[in-house]
Amino acid sequence: MSNVKQELLRKIADKSAVVGIVGLGYVGLPLAVEMAEAGYKTIGFDVQAKKVELVNAGHNYIGDIVGDKLKNMVETGFLRATSDFDFIRDVDAVAICVPTPLDKYQQPDISYVKGSTESVAEHVHPGMLVVLESTTYPGTTEELLKPILEKSGLVCGKDFYLAFSPERVDPGNKQYKTKNTPKVVGGITKDCTEIAAALYRNVLEGGVYEVSSPAVAEMEKLLENTYRNINIGLANEMAIICNRMGINVWEVIEAAKTKPYGFQAFYPGPGLGGHCIPLDPFYLTWKAREYDYHTRLIETSGEINTGMPEYVVDRVMKVLNKNKTAMNGAKVLVLGVAYKNDIDDYRESPALNVIDHLLEQGAETTYYDPYIPEYKHKGKVHTGAKELTDDMIREADIVVICTAHECFDYDRIQKLAKEIFDTRNAMKNVQDRSNIELL
Repeated sequence: MSNVKQELLRKIADKSAVVGIVGLGYVGLPLAVEMAEAGYKTIGFDVQAKKVELVNAGHNYIGDIVGDKLKNMVETGFLRATSDFDFIRDVDAVAICVPTPLDKYQQPDISYVKGSTESVAEHVHPGMLVVLESTTYPGTTEELLKPILEKSGLVCGKDFYLAFSPERVDPGNKQYKTKNTPKVVGGITKDCTEIAAALYRNVLEGGVYEVSSPAVAEMEKLLENTYRNINIGLANEMAIICNRMGINVWEVIEAAKTKPYGFQAFYPGPGLGGHCIPLDPFYLTWKAREYDYHTRLIETSGEINTGMPEYVVDRVMKVLNKNKTAMNGAKVLVLGVAYKNDIDDYRESPALNVIDHLLEQGAETTYYDPYIPEYKHKGKVHTGAKELTDDMIREADIVVICTAHECFDYDRIQKLAKEIFDTRNAMKNVQDRSNIELL
């Protein structure tokens, strides 16, 4: 065992290692708190000064982290934040947790990963571990990060260590958090994997699964979310077919769930939301073209899911037509713009596209979401209602439920509304269904 590796493993074992987290969003901040709580002095970096200020004040801005937990880590000196990238000089391990969006051509935009790696490379030093957690296409760690970091003159696997470990954050999940979700780790070399796995095992409780390379770990993450994308696409197509046949798709799924093997329930909805499931498959389809392969199944599911907001508005129009109400000028109340229930995250939320389509059709559209008082979409700021009043529900020609927040009083909504289009089966327990239509 080399002296460099031995010294780094010692620091990880006795928790004298200093850990850096680049990016303090939904992935980076929970990871930073867990690192600090495990006993590692942790430094978080973000380009947004407001986030740095909030962290250093002990204020949580992400629902999945208990505020007192963050505050305690700051007050005890185990966690601090900075906007100065020179902090890399002082860390023994750094995790890169920056966004990996798509560009306007639906192709991977890894500029944040590239820029962060270049900044790390300016301060990379012997005996340092670098881990990429941002979701990306297979080959990124080895083909992009490794050459950038080795421009320093240091050799990967000998002087410093590099691995990929995909984030598995699920905002709003009440059972699985960063701490108890199993971690997958794949390093450039066996030593890289061993060192990265050692760090995560000292911090997390969900276990660490080691794979043979970063590419396997990168592909594993894409498989996770492509699997969900495709199966949600199937559920959405089933919803469309069942509606035409006059069959309740939600009842069909509940019946199928009774089979103890061979079936996992996925549910239809107004489309896909969140940063992962709608975007990750595009990373795979883009990379597959390099190998002259057309990902037909993945792209077809993407088309179905992308078309759901427009399908929802078409169904809304048909409900209004039954009451001889034109969409143009109709008062439509949308409940929920978060991409899933009980969170304040509206990234890629299908509700935003539903609202856009309603406005394009001339509907007088308002929304209410207790978690999201306003949102920005396509350069415009949309402000929601401050509270859900009885008059607001009564005056709407139709109420469209896009997010099934548990805090909504569905019995009250049913009693007051003229018509309801429920895209989430949120009103499944409401007895009087005379004015409810399901997706």
